[in-house]
Amino acid sequence: MAGLSDLELRRELQALGFQPGPITDTTRDVYRNKLRRLRGEVRLREEARPRGEERLREEARLREELLLWASLGLLFVFLGILWVKMGKPSAPQEAEDNMKLLPVDCERKTDEFCQAKQKAALLELLHELYNFLAIQAGNFECGNPEKLKSKCIPVMEAQEYIANVTGSSFAKFEAALTWILSSNKDVGIWLKGEDPSELVTTVDKVVCLESARPRMGVSCRLSRALLTAVTHVLIFFWCLAFLWGLLILLKYRWRKLEEEEQAMYEMVKKIIDVVQDHYVDWEQDMERYPYVGILHVRDTLIPPQSRRRMKRVWDRAVEFLASNESRIQTESHRVAGEDMLVWRWTKPSSFSDSER
Repeated sequence: MAGLSDLELRRELQALGFQPGPITDTTRDVYRNKLRRLRGEVRLREEARPRGEERLREEARLREELLLWASLGLLFVFLGILWVKMGKPSAPQEAEDNMKLLPVDCERKTDEFCQAKQKAALLELLHELYNFLAIQAGNFECGNPEKLKSKCIPVMEAQEYIANVTGSSFAKFEAALTWILSSNKDVGIWLKGEDPSELVTTVDKVVCLESARPRMGVSCRLSRALLTAVTHVLIFFWCLAFLWGLLILLKYRWRKLEEEEQAMYEMVKKIIDVVQDHYVDWEQDMERYPYVGILHVRDTLIPPQSRRRMKRVWDRAVEFLASNESRIQTESHRVAGEDMLVWRWTKPSSFSDSER
């Protein structure tokens, strides 16, 4: 049956009394299943025909015996019904109730009976639409074998499929969309417009339909679950590696700060020794001035090749002396015609220069 062309499929269905609609890629499988069911029904009728003939012959014999009595009985029943009808006419309400039992066209009716029929037809249309959108969305999520551009199916394509399967008109399809928009229930169908982020309020703005619950096979669900689990594990390990690297970087930074602080204290000690020795030499008339230039101390303690690397340590040591060392006083003097910051060693008051 899979080898039948569209024309052969149409002829086979017409030969079995079924008038198909347009045969497209989305309706071909539906019509093939319809042809398979029709052929099965024909085969069952052919197999049941011999048994039915035997049963008919047995019933015919009984029918011949009871024919006379049945004819007389029907005659009496007919006469009784005729007498009742002539003696007691039906009330208008009874006539209306009897009319409801007849086949009616409910397209323009507003009574409860027709409203129920219309609602049942609407629910059947929505059920077919829900299944179609769920299958298409599931195929898109599971490899997209039909090469769909999106899970959101265009309105015309969905309407064509519903018309082929259920024979519903465009007006009924539009009424179903209107019911979805006006209902506050979650029917599993999303109506989207040109801008997916905007809420659609009218049917004329609906561009495509999308299923909120894609229907996927077991293998597809397992593969997606496995992929999600692997992705989460990788994200976890990446975050763990990032945090580990950040911790290593912080430990390295803390170690550098400790080394820098230790170097700063060592530099403070050296500066104190240099300034104190200079003051002692001045007291022994070995130096001309009791103070020493700050830059001169720096050049004495730090070799030229290390001055750029040790600049931060030196600046912190100078700041520390200015804030925490009372024995060293920072002054400004003119030396060799230029203003220069200098350090002077300061003794306690009992050993001040005035008592020297």
